[in-house]
Amino acid sequence: MIDWPALARAVHVLSVVHWIGGLAFVTFVILPSLREFEAERRLAVFDALERRFAWQARISVLLAGISGLYLFDVLGHWERIADPGFWWLHAMIALWTIFVVMLFVAEPLFLHAWFESRARQDPDCAFRIALRGHRVLSALALITVAGAVGGAHGLF
Repeated sequence: MIDWPALARAVHVLSVVHWIGGLAFVTFVILPSLREFEAERRLAVFDALERRFAWQARISVLLAGISGLYLFDVLGHWERIADPGFWWLHAMIALWTIFVVMLFVAEPLFLHAWFESRARQDPDCAFRIALRGHRVLSALALITVAGAVGGAHGLF
């Protein structure tokens, strides 16, 4: 017999590892490495790499959301929404929501076009904006992951 909550937890953890790990790799390895490239080449390489990872991130974010909602429901954790002691749960939901909006709404509807336009006007500024945005999202993600792991294991 399949232990569905255990399977959902495995899917959830693997999805988060892929999503946040990929974000961290882009933020702390790829983007800093691209500083050595000339501006036009830097943005072309960044765009190619980001595009390749974007569909993977979308799948990971969806799987994390579906498995997280399933676990939330099957484990009966609805009352935790109102408890400030579960701030890490609120952080997980907020971070997931930010990424859903970024990956499924903002990026396809206007963010990609805005960034390309900005990159044509001032490629160095566009790159700095991308790096800063990734750093902020990475910081939020790492705080959230640390809080979620700690909270799920009774630290808070």
